[in-house]
Amino acid sequence: MCGLVGVVTGKDVGVCLYDALTVLQHRGQDAAGIMTSDGGKLNLRKDNGLVKDVFRTRHMRRLTGQMGIGHVRYPTAGSSSPALAQPFYVNSPYGLSLVHNGNLTNTKELLRDLFKEDLRHINTDSDSEALLNVFAHELQRRNKVKATPEDVFAAVAGVHNRCRGGFACVVMIAGYGLVGFRDRNGIRPLVFGSREGENGKEYMLSSESVALDSQGFTVERDVAPGEAVFIDVKGNFHSQLCTEPGEHTPCIFEHVYFARPDSLMDSISVYKARLRMGERLADKLLRQRPDHDIDVVIPIPDTSRTSALELANRLGIKYREGFVKNRYIGRTFIMPGQSQRRKSVKQKLNAIELEFRGKNVLLVDDSIVRGTTCQQIIQMAREAGANKVYFASAAPAIRYPNVYGIDMPSASELIAAGKTDEEIEKAIGADWLIYQDLDDLVATASEGNPAIKKFECSVFNGEYITGDVDEIYLRRLENTRNDNAKKSKKEKSSQHKEQNLVSDFQNDS
Repeated sequence: MCGLVGVVTGKDVGVCLYDALTVLQHRGQDAAGIMTSDGGKLNLRKDNGLVKDVFRTRHMRRLTGQMGIGHVRYPTAGSSSPALAQPFYVNSPYGLSLVHNGNLTNTKELLRDLFKEDLRHINTDSDSEALLNVFAHELQRRNKVKATPEDVFAAVAGVHNRCRGGFACVVMIAGYGLVGFRDRNGIRPLVFGSREGENGKEYMLSSESVALDSQGFTVERDVAPGEAVFIDVKGNFHSQLCTEPGEHTPCIFEHVYFARPDSLMDSISVYKARLRMGERLADKLLRQRPDHDIDVVIPIPDTSRTSALELANRLGIKYREGFVKNRYIGRTFIMPGQSQRRKSVKQKLNAIELEFRGKNVLLVDDSIVRGTTCQQIIQMAREAGANKVYFASAAPAIRYPNVYGIDMPSASELIAAGKTDEEIEKAIGADWLIYQDLDDLVATASEGNPAIKKFECSVFNGEYITGDVDEIYLRRLENTRNDNAKKSKKEKSSQHKEQNLVSDFQNDS
């Protein structure tokens, strides 16, 4: 779950990339990076931290050039080391840099083949670096002094032949242009748009349409599954289908939680989808509990507000803001480790007692993942004087790991794994709990674009659409990406960072 952007314009792109990444900050708060190309010379700045902290004035002065890519990261594979911050770069052929959103499911095999057959060195444990090297090898196989769009598309076709999983990528080829491509199922999002510049048409690629809107670009369309688009340094646009596409199956969690409500994902309004989630959830509640005694509906800010408001309207019950959110605490879902998540919930939210005292309260959240947030919030509601506390989730129960770019690698860390709804209800401390039905959730998104019949819903139903995920793979994934494994990697990364502090400072000065 990362945010990426690529821009080709007639003037320096550094500020444009910075502003776009700021708009995409919700997609990753671990690290940020920008690379620009200025007459074939590459300029790079990346580090751990928020966009506003990674880029200072002295860095922005160096990020000159008419073409560039940017990335905000949350680590779903690999560690959180600064070395894992993107963009990644390889010098051959031509000078390639990549930003990537998603996860590959065959990284282990790729790393072996890259070392033994392609004779390429991989410096990190990131699947993004592996993907970049696969693209580089496939492009190098063309053996051209000057690459053409056909060569670029052939390289992308080679990537599709070798890489499996969910991925959306933008690759900058120094002196040539930008290429954006998406996995054959369109799991991870990628959209492009254009605007008229002083020297002709300018283009932007991004994870979400809101980044384009913020910079004055008009959305053209989403990159199709299996498609690649290539914009050269002169602003000429090329596109080609590089593999036989599978069924278009975008990730439904974009609509549940990830994306901003003012974005369009595969031509579906995220805001409208969340409104429909509230409507469907209200209808289910009325079917199951027609004699409910709810006094007030209160959302858990921010992503559940839209659904909660429409649910309240449908039920004819008062909607109230019962929690004040501290804007300077990050999204707790993407924080590594249960202890950090628990601490951050208390820091993030404060209850308004007047809205709880003596009332039967229905709390509405977008989803229940590990249960950390909802357990503590229910307790906060009771401490604020609530008579009864009910809980509604705009998404179904999350019972299975995700392998396509969402940080849910371990079933043992999911509160719903192996439990009935009644057991979850007891575990979180609610008087009763209601989940959205999966069919209803899918309907809320597909109504916005009837051409999409199916969504990637593996966390809800355990169906992995790439067909290469089995129990052995899931066990290996859990062992390498659970909270304990991440903690160990983070400690090693911190030690390494301390050892290189002087060197890093000198290089940055």
